Amino acid sequence: MTSEPMTKMTKLLLHSCCAPCLTHPLTELQKDFEVVLFFYNPNIQPRAEYDIRLTEAKKYCHGKCEILEGNYDPEVWFEKIKGFENEPERGARCRICYEMRLAKTAELAAKSSFQFFATTLSISPHKNSDWLNEIGRELSSKYGVKFLESNWKKCDGFKKSLELSAAANLKRQNYCGCVFSRKTAGEKSVE
Repeated sequence: MTSEPMTKMTKLLLHSCCAPCLTHPLTELQKDFEVVLFFYNPNIQPRAEYDIRLTEAKKYCHGKCEILEGNYDPEVWFEKIKGFENEPERGARCRICYEMRLAKTAELAAKSSFQFFATTLSISPHKNSDWLNEIGRELSSKYGVKFLESNWKKCDGFKKSLELSAAANLKRQNYCGCVFSRKTAGEKSVE
């Protein structure tokens, strides 16, 4: 978190991939920020899964915060990760995916006069928080919007997200979202 004093009117654009990952970070961030959710996830496949995750995010945000939806453009995502299809999970392909989604978040935050941007991705034990924070700092410099660094899985954050998700009856998925993580999750479930 930042050490700068904040008012309730400090606006933060929060990228999220799904409602379960949103639960704990949103609860914490709304103590200090006016949060607007940004659902930008061209990596999520198939389209039916994307629609489920978006619907769940809208359900969870209802009455809590505004939600903005980015374009669903998987062909752009596939072009970005071209040549990295055979990378292992948590490898270079994932970093490219983080960069793509956070860049779009930072760009929108700058255009829409948000003071901060952030992501919920670091709540997952499968996401590299160091990479996310490094990317966020770089984008902060590029777009002139402050990045709120985080590692939401710390201090039982992931456990809290599980509890909040269960209480809200949210659908949890067993893969990050892309076709490659879905295949890996399917292979693990067979083992």
